Amino acid sequence: MVFKLSPSTISLMHECPRCFWLTNHKVWSRPNGIFPSLPSGMDSILKKHFDRFMEKGKLPPELCDNSECKNLKLFDDKNLLEEWRNSRKGLWFEDKDGNILHGGIDNLMINKLNNKIIVLDYKTRGFPLKDDTHEHYQDQLDIYAFLLTELGHKVENFAYLLFYHPKEVLETGEVIFNTDLKKIKINIKNAETTFEKAIKFLNADCPTKHCEWCEGR
Repeated sequence: MVFKLSPSTISLMHECPRCFWLTNHKVWSRPNGIFPSLPSGMDSILKKHFDRFMEKGKLPPELCDNSECKNLKLFDDKNLLEEWRNSRKGLWFEDKDGNILHGGIDNLMINKLNNKIIVLDYKTRGFPLKDDTHEHYQDQLDIYAFLLTELGHKVENFAYLLFYHPKEVLETGEVIFNTDLKKIKINIKNAETTFEKAIKFLNADCPTKHCEWCEGR
């Protein structure tokens, strides 16, 4: 049996290995909770917002006012960016046995000094960051960097998470968001190892230890 994995399914493996096994063997799938529409809506308008600046050859204020982004520019191949944003068709890797690892990015930047790609991912939160908030997205960023490398692109050894969280509502009704840019060191080997571990795990017997979701399944 071959498997098709993504950052979200890898996340499920860490959360509950049994749910992960049952889902990918199509025995049973954990029910999806009600996904809040705000993050999805924010994701869409942020991509449009960044694309407007990309077309002008500029960085948006969230980035250009940050010294971290000196010598960086937005990735400006619109067709390729649109393809890579599609999680079903975009970034894609197939191992020798036909197992697939795939994902869809939010955005990319380019280091003008060495022409290397930098992954940029947006996150919407209801509250300011905790000290370890960014660490929960390590696998996701590692996987994106790994997939880009497998496609033959040179990738920087770091990525950025851009967090948006609400600050206040103006008298005019406009909601103002704070932004926090976090630089994350990338570990491509970690992505490769995690994928291999996941495939090996799926080719073994179903684990018996369960969570509240898969109990009795």
